[in-house]
Amino acid sequence: MTDAELIRRCDTVFPGHRARTPADMYAAMAAWCERHGIEHDVYGAGALIESFENKVAALLGFEAAVFCVSGTMAQVTALRLACADRGNAPAALHPTSHIFVHERSNYQMLGHFDALQVGERTRPWTLGDVKAVPDRLGAVGMEIPMREIGGQVTPWDELEAIKGYSKEHGIHLHMDGARLWEAQAGFGRSAREIAAGFDSVYLSLYKGIGGLGGALLLGTRAFVDRAAEWFRRQGGNVIHRSPYVVSAAMQFDARLAAMPDYFRRTELLYALLAAHPEIRVNPAKPAANMLHLHLPVDRERALAIRQELAERHGIWLFNRISHGVLPGTSYFELYVGDNLLAVPEARLREALALFANTLK
Repeated sequence: MTDAELIRRCDTVFPGHRARTPADMYAAMAAWCERHGIEHDVYGAGALIESFENKVAALLGFEAAVFCVSGTMAQVTALRLACADRGNAPAALHPTSHIFVHERSNYQMLGHFDALQVGERTRPWTLGDVKAVPDRLGAVGMEIPMREIGGQVTPWDELEAIKGYSKEHGIHLHMDGARLWEAQAGFGRSAREIAAGFDSVYLSLYKGIGGLGGALLLGTRAFVDRAAEWFRRQGGNVIHRSPYVVSAAMQFDARLAAMPDYFRRTELLYALLAAHPEIRVNPAKPAANMLHLHLPVDRERALAIRQELAERHGIWLFNRISHGVLPGTSYFELYVGDNLLAVPEARLREALALFANTLK
């Protein structure tokens, strides 16, 4: 039995949103298109895509937004332009930046820009980390929240200080906002407030939003237009963006409205985990609707536990799991979405107890 088949048999699924089959997703998209009279864009020109770009740009207080087929392309393009405008000075990135961890050194291999690892891997940035760089910087790239360290965020006062420092020194401030909507609850501030002071922002259309894929890059009109030209040069000029945009636009408002509920469920989960000290949680306090759960068993044992709980109790704990830093440990990322929101609190307590008992 495949993992997908086993998940469908479980009544208690911890990570993410309910998986939609292609047939279900496409049917929902077709119905939405029919209801709203949607037509395809042609190379990014069309009523649907332009209105969606404008809507998101206005929501975050930017002049413009442009669709990009992937966040990987959007981010390196934004930083390339920013650094080029400043004499090819390097970009400062946290050691856990998506560009370092997941993008296979594209910024180096494709000659986009130079990058410096700044700060400690296990902690969010402070202004002191940025000021400690002796070199002139072309850009500072910040991920909000920081996925690789459990969804942590730079404290608000420090974030505001970094914004001010970047502006004062002519440094382009870019946000990896793949999960920006998720960070609002932890900050207690709107996405617009968080984004204020940034020169550019990348947003994912599939992570929290649930679309098929794609991204938006926000900035000034001139910056966005230059980025769009570089997307074309890099092979991102697909003839129809409409499938990606429809899949995101049709659920965009509902997903954003649900973010506070996801965060409250994350806080509940965090509180319930206090009864099971064998499961260590990062961060010390939820900053977004995601957590890292660290286990006192190695990866292979954790996978066996997942299989056992799924088959015997209908509980699916996690999708991917990684080796821990210490021998005989492992950890997994838990994104709290529709699945966990639908689990009654009594069942959640039971599932956690069953899980914890297997770790003793």
